[in-house]
Formats: sequence, structure tokens, C-alpha cells
Amino acid sequence: MRNSSIEIAGLAGTLFEPAGEPAAVVVIHPATATPAGFYAAFATYLTENGIAAITYDYRGTGRSGSPRDHRDAGMRQWIEQDVPAVTAWAAGRFPGLPQLAVGHSVGGHALALGRGGPGLTAFALVASHVASIAAVPGRIERLRVRLVLSVLGPALAAVLGYVPARRLGLGEDIPVAAVRQWSGWGRLPEYLFSDPEMRGAERAAEVTQPVLVIGLSDDPWATQAQVDRLAERLVNASVERRIFTPAEAGVNRIGHHGFMRRSARETLWPELLTWLQKRIANATP
Repeated sequence: MRNSSIEIAGLAGTLFEPAGEPAAVVVIHPATATPAGFYAAFATYLTENGIAAITYDYRGTGRSGSPRDHRDAGMRQWIEQDVPAVTAWAAGRFPGLPQLAVGHSVGGHALALGRGGPGLTAFALVASHVASIAAVPGRIERLRVRLVLSVLGPALAAVLGYVPARRLGLGEDIPVAAVRQWSGWGRLPEYLFSDPEMRGAERAAEVTQPVLVIGLSDDPWATQAQVDRLAERLVNASVERRIFTPAEAGVNRIGHHGFMRRSARETLWPELLTWLQKRIANATP
């Protein structure tokens, strides 16, 4: 196996390749404020099973530039520009191979809107949901999210020129525009699907690939009801749904990020791998 740094339209990423010829390529589209390195273990797991994988950082996050220098990079840009750019690069680097994707949280939103392109063989959504703040369970957690996204984040951004998400307990630092978009969509009843400029319902209806929707029973944000609301938008896709519990994972807590942690390698990852392998087998002549 070998790993190599790559640059795609100003985005920094890593290509993970198996020792032999890969059976397919999987692009891993990250969650908000989650660096590419977080997905390295899962990408390595894929290469150990003969599948090439690509991880990367959205514009203005991680190794793809500082959030201060990319203050105008918002979630819409990530969805409509960054995700398609990496998808196109993967198709050009591995022509003729099945193209698959795994989208975590906002990465899954992009795939659900068809931004992974019509050439995708199949994709999986992990902890992706209709992220309405009003639907966050628990009054205290709901107030905390509102405070961070609507008050603290914008106030600190006005002083620093970026949102110090790390200090706020939200992961890596992110651009001002991303938090504004996150906060704005979060106040809408159907998240980005309530934003007419996104044409969410129309775009989701154009998705026809097989989709695996993964939810986590103890996710404080992406509840099963909200995960289902996103899945229901994929009206013309073949959708399979799976919800995992901490007991199945062999841990005390999974949460919003736990599925992609190394602790899930022996318990949860094999189910996703098996699903991907079946889609690869169906697509291979």
C-alpha cells in the first residue's frame, strides 16, 4: 500500500492505493470542521481490502488553506465546487473503475444533492440528516447549538476573521461564510431544502444510484428521524437504511463521529465494506 499527497483545484488531499490494482475508488467527503486526517484509518482499511481511497479538506479548512484567508468559503461552495472537483479528479485518475463515495454529515448532503456526479456507482451517507436546529433533541443541547452558531461564532469571527471552532468544541477552525451558512440553513424548517437557491428537492430527486444511509442511535444531532427525513428526499434512488447502536459497535458511545473512528474497525466498518463490495461486483463487467 502507498499514500501520496495530492492537490485538486486548490484542495489538499491524500490518495491511498492498495498494493495491487484497485477494484474501485472511494472518495471520502468529510463532515464540517473535520480534517482529512480523521478519515485516514478508514481509508487505509479500504486499501487493505483492495480499494483505492481519497481523503481531502474543504476549502478554508485543514490543509486546504487557512479559514482567515478563505473567509468567503461557505458550505454551498464545498457542496457545489469542492465535492464535484474531487469526484472528477478521482474519475480521471482511475478511468474505467467503479466510482463510489462515502459522505459524512455535510459530505453526505452534497452526495444527496447529486454533487458526486451521475458517474457514481453508489454512495453511502454517514450521519447525514436534515440539520434543522429546532429538531436537535434536548433543550440544553439545542440552546448550545444556537448559541455557538448564531452568537459566539459570528461574534468571534468579527474579531478574528474566522470561526475558532476548535475552541468552541466543534472541531477544526472554519471560515466565517461556512458558519453563517450553517446557522442560516439550521434555522430553516427543512435545512438547505428550504433554501430555494439550492434546489434541494429537485436535485435529490435526480439521484438514482444505490444509497446506503447510516445512522447512529446516540447521535445528538443526526437523530434517526432527521436521518430518515434526508433519506426520504431520495425518491428515485434505491435506498437501504441501517442504524447502529453503541452495543453493536462495542463502545459506550458512537455519537456523530464515532462510526469513522478506528474503534469501529472490527464491528461497524465490515458492514459498510461489504455493501461497497457488492456494489463494486455489480458494476464490474
